[in-house]
Amino acid sequence: MALLACSAVSAQNTIKAIIRDDKTKLPLPGATATISALKKGGTADTAGMLIIEKIPDGKIAITFSFIGYISQDKTLTLPAKTSGEVLEIYLEPLAGELAEVTIQTTRTNQNLKDIPTRIEALPQEELDEKGTMRPGDIKMLLGEATGIQVQQTSAVSSTANFRIQGLNSRYTQLLKDGLPLYQGFSGGLSLLQVSPLDLKQVEFIKGSASTLYGGGAIAGLVNLISKTPEDKPELTFLLNSSTAKGEDANGYYSQKWQHIGTTIFGSYNHNSAYAPAGTDFTAIPKTNRLTLNPKLFFYLNNKDSGWIGLNGTYEKRLGGDVQVVNGKPDNVHQYYEQNKSYRFSAQLSFTHQIDTASQLNFKNTTGYFNRILSEPGYRFAGRQTSSYSEINYVYHNKKSNWVLGGNLWTDKLLVAYPMDYLNYSITTWGGFVQNTYKATNWFSLETGLRADYNTPAPANKANGVFILPRINALFKLDKHLTSRLGGGLGYKMPTIFSDQTEEQGYKDIQPVSLTNLKAEQSYGLNGDVNYHNAIGNAVVNINQLFFYTRVNQPLLLQNNIYANAPGNLASKGSETNIKIFMDELGIYLGYTYTDTKQHFNGITATQPLTPKNRISADVTYEIENSLRIGVEGFYNSKQLLSDGTTGRGFYTFGLLIQKMWKHFDIFINAENLTDQRQTRWGSIYTGTITNPVFRDLYAPLDGVVVNAGIKIKVK
Repeated sequence: MALLACSAVSAQNTIKAIIRDDKTKLPLPGATATISALKKGGTADTAGMLIIEKIPDGKIAITFSFIGYISQDKTLTLPAKTSGEVLEIYLEPLAGELAEVTIQTTRTNQNLKDIPTRIEALPQEELDEKGTMRPGDIKMLLGEATGIQVQQTSAVSSTANFRIQGLNSRYTQLLKDGLPLYQGFSGGLSLLQVSPLDLKQVEFIKGSASTLYGGGAIAGLVNLISKTPEDKPELTFLLNSSTAKGEDANGYYSQKWQHIGTTIFGSYNHNSAYAPAGTDFTAIPKTNRLTLNPKLFFYLNNKDSGWIGLNGTYEKRLGGDVQVVNGKPDNVHQYYEQNKSYRFSAQLSFTHQIDTASQLNFKNTTGYFNRILSEPGYRFAGRQTSSYSEINYVYHNKKSNWVLGGNLWTDKLLVAYPMDYLNYSITTWGGFVQNTYKATNWFSLETGLRADYNTPAPANKANGVFILPRINALFKLDKHLTSRLGGGLGYKMPTIFSDQTEEQGYKDIQPVSLTNLKAEQSYGLNGDVNYHNAIGNAVVNINQLFFYTRVNQPLLLQNNIYANAPGNLASKGSETNIKIFMDELGIYLGYTYTDTKQHFNGITATQPLTPKNRISADVTYEIENSLRIGVEGFYNSKQLLSDGTTGRGFYTFGLLIQKMWKHFDIFINAENLTDQRQTRWGSIYTGTITNPVFRDLYAPLDGVVVNAGIKIKVK
């Protein structure tokens, strides 16, 4: 018996292996090795080392794997010739697999895959690609996302807002670093005055987010996350020119020292008046814009840090009759539309780390926006001053995350005589609490509650108080399949700002009376299923979302007077996103179905300017840090227009080629290669060329546009 026992012990072997990244050669803590035949395995420690003991003699098949890497199979014959040998295993990263994505919008700085709230994120790699397509603004960046529609509000000045899931732009919020810099009067120019060069991430929440950020986020929000200083300094310049007579010059600098750091972004954007052949009015106005955004970061000690930033923009844009814009008016050619705007804001963010589990955060922005809108015989001038302050406490442990906070939001508009009857001032005090609880490895629950107090109070809330709960759940069904379900309440205070008022330049708009008008209130539901798997050397990600939002007694503009509609506005639909990555090849397919209906006085009607079907496709071939070639296509189905007619469906295609070297890139990009233009299908205005009344805009006006440029990088 003793001899048999000694023989059995001598037949037990130990396998030791260090698992590393094939490119960086860094260890991969948490990587695994599995011997399926023996139902044995091991997990790598912080040094990438794993050990599997008590393995019998003979041939053994082992699978080494790690999330985001191609698995590797290895066959060993035991006992090994060299006893005690440590295997070196190198795993190759899966093409298209993104690094861990940390989300800031929910204030908890959690990983994207662990947050019950459904959030989409565009990382810096994708922003770099979008930034070469349109370096001067973020219209394209938002317009190419499923579920988001960019709606042009001026036929001659290119002003635009964005809609989420078929709802008007007034139900959305645009934030930068979690601060509301682009709201109300400034909203119509916001998408045109933000350049993507200094952004490191863009986060989308589709569906009610009012519990997180107060009234206005009924349909959702977009949060633009700025770059921060890294250990290595960065200096980037981007120069771009287009066939639509546009030029862009953008620069970004960042550096970090021991206790301070800085980022400086500046841009100058110019466009001469551009109108495709055969058109009378500018598709792109004559534009000059100067932007400067400096920030100072401070790292006082291990517990206290923050930053102070300034945002300044001056812009002058002149659109209208091409002859007038080019300085050749006559008795017939007289129409123009001019926007002069000044934007200035200051931001402050401060964080105190109480201990390893909790921190205190404070942030503030104070903004000033001055805009003068002029047309023949008409002038609208207004000054908006606003502020937002928030303090919150964050606590986290292995099972739970808590956020508790309060905020103060002020918004004031002063309009020049004789339209000073449109003046208004609103103050909102808010308090919120949010909890994320990880019940098990497969189930997490996020709950939130907000209470807002508004002065003055709308007609349906004599005390001005709104209570907004929300709940979201995350189910990790297995390592390939996850699902999210959630919903919440929202509200929107009545204001004069909407796509319609922006389209008509606030002409003859009657004031909003909070004593007569009710705040719009809503509830929304959404759920998705996400499948993620590696099949061979390909990564496949499929996400299917369903959504429903209902706004009760929505505010409607009829005969220039706002009134609460007797009924509700309901939007429902779905989004499908498919991503496939194979080595250097990436394929993206997106489909959005939107059905938005107005239910007023027992009558159901389709909401205008809402295409039911939108399809997007993108194929990209990329050799990292060397070459990028992309082809994309988009389709918008027919849509009902405000005058009862139907706008035709259309499709567009684009092509991007970008060559990268260590210190500079060159790129050329072509948009709308099929030259789809609304002006090709009929007149975009009624009346005379002297006094035009523009129809709804639903398709591009600028036609084929090719841009090319160079990016210079010094790191």
